[in-house]
Amino acid sequence: MSRYDEMIREAQLYEKIGGDRVHCHLCSHYCRIDKGVRGLCGVRENRGGMLQSLVYGAVISEHADPIEKKPLFHVYPGSTAYSLATMGCNFRCDFCQNYQISQAPREGRAIAGHDMTPAAIVEQAIACGSPTIAYTYTEPTIYFEFAYDTARLAHARGLKNVFVTNGYMTVEAIEMIAPFLDAANVDLKSGREEVYSAHCGGQLQPVLKSLRKLKELGIWVEVTTLVVPALNDQPEELERIASFVHSLGAETPWHISRFYPRYKMTGKSPTSGETLRRARHIGKRTGLKYVYGGSSSGDDGENTYCCGCGKLLIARQGFYTRKLTLKKNVCPDCGTILEGIF
Repeated sequence: MSRYDEMIREAQLYEKIGGDRVHCHLCSHYCRIDKGVRGLCGVRENRGGMLQSLVYGAVISEHADPIEKKPLFHVYPGSTAYSLATMGCNFRCDFCQNYQISQAPREGRAIAGHDMTPAAIVEQAIACGSPTIAYTYTEPTIYFEFAYDTARLAHARGLKNVFVTNGYMTVEAIEMIAPFLDAANVDLKSGREEVYSAHCGGQLQPVLKSLRKLKELGIWVEVTTLVVPALNDQPEELERIASFVHSLGAETPWHISRFYPRYKMTGKSPTSGETLRRARHIGKRTGLKYVYGGSSSGDDGENTYCCGCGKLLIARQGFYTRKLTLKKNVCPDCGTILEGIF
């Protein structure tokens, strides 16, 4: 058996629909795939009427990252998350920051990666002292089988699991991973369908549905919006996004991320500090408790303050925690609880 064959496993969440065709239920594209053809993600292929994952254990990137880099600010602040990815994605965002690995299979390039087992990933995380494993860099939904097996083993060893995701998974996929998924940072790229269809290759409504489902199942959720000039940076657009995040619960952190020219948008300018400050102001005005914009949005854009008394609870610089003033998840001055996983 070749190394490539060892990376191939039968996929989960699909059905055979006759004539050697299959219907994938993993993400909201719901691909109907003919024999010998791959789904839109580029890493799930119909082989003889059986849907196969082509990236099981084919790790293209792995690091022990600060968990703040995900970004997750309310999950074990100051810790590291053992982070991994395979190639592939079910979106084709024009502004993708990791397009070299996310878009490779869709652009006809060979699937690459070094072989890792779920057990080896868990052991690496423990050896690094990381209390969480993050499925990130590309879209974890497309390597669901590998993430699922790893997450189950991680929970059995006392580790937490987090997804950094575009939120395009189906309800079936969310319900299957939910017992082993502790937190998710979901990219909410826009509040308009036309942006999703024209620039991401997807739809908005399935993402909103996923966010509601994750919250309903008790998974800790943080939301990130990459603010792209002339695409989603208008006040009314930001208000629409902030209002939806607030509908999930005022405690839901909203991360406003700065765009840097990448992939098919190298001609655009980076997001201005003024735009990020305006977005933060909109989020706060909407009633969100925790709105983060990084250092470009103001001196306190990365910090966490008590919603009861205003005390500085977590001071950050870049992706690192500089000061942590908490008793577990409680403000030491007024006793207000800081929501999250601590």
